[in-house]
Amino acid sequence: MSARSAAEPGISLAARTALRRALLRWYRRTARDLPWRRTRNPYRIWLSEILLQQTRVETVEPYYQRFIAALPTVAALAAAPLDRVLQLWSGLGYYTRARSLHRAARIIVEQHGGEFPRTAAAWQRLPGIGRYTAGAIASIAYGEPVPAVDGNVRRVLARLCNFTAPLDTQADQAAIWKQAERLLPRQSPGDFNQALMELGARVCTPRRPQCPDC
Repeated sequence: MSARSAAEPGISLAARTALRRALLRWYRRTARDLPWRRTRNPYRIWLSEILLQQTRVETVEPYYQRFIAALPTVAALAAAPLDRVLQLWSGLGYYTRARSLHRAARIIVEQHGGEFPRTAAAWQRLPGIGRYTAGAIASIAYGEPVPAVDGNVRRVLARLCNFTAPLDTQADQAAIWKQAERLLPRQSPGDFNQALMELGARVCTPRRPQCPDC
């Protein structure tokens, strides 16, 4: 198949249906057992997504456990001094993430009575929450059928749709998100988003992808 731009149509309806079923079966059978995948608690899912930004999973796990033990709720996070949050974060780098996490917790507690947003659009109004993070939280915690396109998902979709690299224009990025929206099932969108991420992390890797396994 020849390469094409991301602006052109991607996966057919029949292929989307088959892919959804196969990918969800694979994910539910072989997914890594990560602590934030054992819950639908929006606080824990949000925390994990912020910790995972630009950081490897194996690095994040002990930080996640430490945060949950020290600050188990959004109210506890909002009440904690910033110095305490930065202390728990120490060693992860990109400290702006920790400051934004703290500011967002205070907004949730002080302006929304401790109630979390229930949609991706509402999550994006909080500090430190972009389109990917909002989609991940809303789909996993609340089952909202919204895509979550991170680097792994972008790579999977680019290869699946035979898009031309490097996909660095706004039009290309918009087309990738459009393909993600078309592919996303109405049922179990959180599992499906995580399945795409898992496929990119473990099989459809940047170098030496395991295409026969896929």
